[in-house]
Amino acid sequence: MLKKKITMGRLKAALLMCVAFLLSATAIAKQPNIVLMVADDHGREAFGAYGNKAIRTPHLDQLANEGVLFNHAYGTSASCSASRSVLLTGLQNHANGQYGHEHSYHHFSTFEHIKSLPVRLADAGYRTAQVGKFHIGPRATYKFDRYLKVSEQNADGSRNTIGMAKAAEPLFSEKSPKPFFLYLATNDPHRAHEQNSLGDNTFGNKSDNQGLALKRLDYHPDEVEVPDYLPDIPETRRELAEYYQSVGRVDDTMGELVRLLKAAGQYENTVIIYLSDNGTAMPGAKTTVYEPGIRLPLVIKPHKTDKAQADQKTQAMVSWVDITPTILDLAQVPYQTTDFNGKSFKSVLSEPEKDHQRDVIYASHTFHEITMYYPMRVVRTRDFKLIWNIAHGLQYPFASDLQISSTWQGAIERKLMKFGQRSFKDYLFRPEFELYDMREDSKNYGEHVNLADHPDYQTIKHRLMMQLQAYQSETNDPWVYKWQYQ
Repeated sequence: MLKKKITMGRLKAALLMCVAFLLSATAIAKQPNIVLMVADDHGREAFGAYGNKAIRTPHLDQLANEGVLFNHAYGTSASCSASRSVLLTGLQNHANGQYGHEHSYHHFSTFEHIKSLPVRLADAGYRTAQVGKFHIGPRATYKFDRYLKVSEQNADGSRNTIGMAKAAEPLFSEKSPKPFFLYLATNDPHRAHEQNSLGDNTFGNKSDNQGLALKRLDYHPDEVEVPDYLPDIPETRRELAEYYQSVGRVDDTMGELVRLLKAAGQYENTVIIYLSDNGTAMPGAKTTVYEPGIRLPLVIKPHKTDKAQADQKTQAMVSWVDITPTILDLAQVPYQTTDFNGKSFKSVLSEPEKDHQRDVIYASHTFHEITMYYPMRVVRTRDFKLIWNIAHGLQYPFASDLQISSTWQGAIERKLMKFGQRSFKDYLFRPEFELYDMREDSKNYGEHVNLADHPDYQTIKHRLMMQLQAYQSETNDPWVYKWQYQ
């Protein structure tokens, strides 16, 4: 009799375990797959869906047609490593410790105690994989289950961006009850340091796209659109034509990614997030906290695409500190909101046209390369933008890939008085505060009329200064002490 009771008890326990397993498996099955595709230096001005009629980005434009395009999406730092660390931690780079480039000779890295997005997703049952550019550290902090390798079909595998999508094919077709998270980071359209001075290119372009059998788009310099932060000179146009070509490889990668997901029957249940780490590798964009550097492309295709969510544009203000909590929300992974400097904007995906009551973002830049110390803090509302140049006594430092650009060198050789809408002096020597009226109906619209010392704007300036200081205190920014000791 006792033996029978024990047997029945074990059977009951086994049945409960089976039920728990089935419920768990059902929960996992409902979780979407997630792809986070990050381009390197892709400014929103080189994207068809954002209004550029000269560039050809059909696959990225199609993604926007099937999802939500964000018109006010902001990176927090226009620098590769720092920006990527924010994307994968939900923390400003001054809070996660990744102050600048991860290269060994720069020696910047994220604090080891930080729990990153891939680790959180893996703990929640996701299969995690990374392919392409990494450029953050330490690896243990940003641990993925798998690090996918690109087939070396050409001399420079780093430019084989389509190969990055192909490398993920086994992940898509794998028979598993667990969803996947893929972090795909292209090296395009970053500069390549292969040519110049004034030999141009530098964007990794070859006549046959490195043997990948991809047709060159062959943009003519006369047809490119020159944004107003750059001088419209032949050198700029030549570089933009090559830049567009490099963006084309990113677009082809998105096309291949979508094709493989559809072939594996995974497309409908996969959230695809496309964005860039920072703006174009041109002076006035990359490494700056001006709009071309941090106001970036963001397109999200929800899973199980709803027609109500397709081809939508939203004016919601979002930041790269929001990406990690948003992905966790989409993945139905619980977390403490106090773990992040950002907050989820999942609700925007279901109601893109709604006023989501978010009217401020913050930016934090400290280093690019270790020789480029120039800390800046930013508060940007719908109407105004305040930049605090903490090291304003220094000449603004140049990244090596911007210094060699034909656009910059050409402007110097031509002895131009202005670089885009800003004088050379104002670009190189910046005041402590820059205040800009960002309202489209303002006569001072844009970032070329500094109102920081204008008597009519002192109340606004003071309010934004207090707002910025409060945010620095809230996010444990070491540079907050500069308000007291300078």
